[in-house]
Amino acid sequence: MFSKTTQTLGIALLLGGCGAVPQRDVMSISPKTPAHWAADNAISTKQATQWLATFADPALSQWVNVALVANYDLKAAATRVEIARQQARIAGAGRLPQLGFSTDYQRGNLSNSSENTADALFNFSWELDVWGRIKASQQAAQQDAEAASADFYGARLSLAARTAQSYFDLLEANLQVEVSEQSIKDRRIIVELVRGRFQRGLTGGLDVRLVLTDLENAKAQLASAQNQVQLITRRLEVLLSQYPGGNLKHTADLPNPPPMISAGLPSELLTRRPDVIAAFERLKATDSRLASAKKALLPRITLTANGGADLLDPRAAAWNLAMGLVQPIFTGGRLTAEIRLNQARSQEALHNYQSVTLNAFREVEQALAAEQWLYQQEQALKQAVEQTQASRELAVYSYRQGLIQILTLLDSYRSTLTAQSQYLAVRRQLLNNRIDLYLALGGGI
Repeated sequence: MFSKTTQTLGIALLLGGCGAVPQRDVMSISPKTPAHWAADNAISTKQATQWLATFADPALSQWVNVALVANYDLKAAATRVEIARQQARIAGAGRLPQLGFSTDYQRGNLSNSSENTADALFNFSWELDVWGRIKASQQAAQQDAEAASADFYGARLSLAARTAQSYFDLLEANLQVEVSEQSIKDRRIIVELVRGRFQRGLTGGLDVRLVLTDLENAKAQLASAQNQVQLITRRLEVLLSQYPGGNLKHTADLPNPPPMISAGLPSELLTRRPDVIAAFERLKATDSRLASAKKALLPRITLTANGGADLLDPRAAAWNLAMGLVQPIFTGGRLTAEIRLNQARSQEALHNYQSVTLNAFREVEQALAAEQWLYQQEQALKQAVEQTQASRELAVYSYRQGLIQILTLLDSYRSTLTAQSQYLAVRRQLLNNRIDLYLALGGGI
């Protein structure tokens, strides 16, 4: 016949099994994952791991590498990883024996006789983690550390992408300034042309006013383009952890996007993207905390020992050893509330993981689809630039011959400027969208 103690331990072991951490599978808890990407231009071979070198731009590579070394936000993210790792160590410290040592010296005078004592005291305690309550808590902290590590990797990838996109933004902004400066030169030529015709009585004063107004509008557009340069320059300097003095200079033409990389399979995204990995680790951490909360209902077994000795009289020493079992009976509903709280947090983490995953799929599909539409837009605007340049030359000739009004001539110049500006913008958008695709796929740098 079993003793009451054996029966109690048997029941506790049975209840302890109920607090086991569930084994999560990414495929079973993720939103429905298709076998292939919906975009027609997706290449489903093995995903590429590097993208920075594909641009073959030494200045771009240099600035990205500087940002990865110097950026303060990235350093803070790295520090958060270390914080999470140390918290995991703290969480697991309770599984090990705790030993303390102290000394005490007293000097006394009683009945004309002095009595001095010097004691050495020690305390020992150890909770036997029979049911794995502390282990589950430690495991949760370790999973939080894994999530922080994934966050750091994601922050590193995001920083590289933001730096590269800001680099292309700066190239475009400088080119927009050049386009605006050339537009002002062209408009000044038109002003001289109209003034000459006015002096010869071939046109009215309204035409002069209109071309002068158009010239001032072009100057305003130039000022706007120059302001955009300084804004992007200072933003890029901060990414590089430099003082935002607007002193960073670099001019070059916008390159063509590198060859399309493989997007792999949608299912690969679940184990590749840092934010998806971090969300999954945080889900597992909530599961571990739920298991720890359930095991808090079980009895705790502890070993304690304490003792001491008089250093002045080694014969005066004492110690004791005890083993205790503490079973929570009534806690005002705190333990059950903690279980329900962790259950709710686990559900929240599950839904958050599903949301992050679905958003990851959206970003990839969106970038793949945008690749096609931006390319078509870029080709159309390229043709528009050529057409507007030809129409502008024809408009100047027609105005000299008195065949068209001044507004038609000015419209031809505005159309040229607009087409050139939009063409530069869409070329930059193509490059930035390609980087968005690399970022969405979660590959290496």
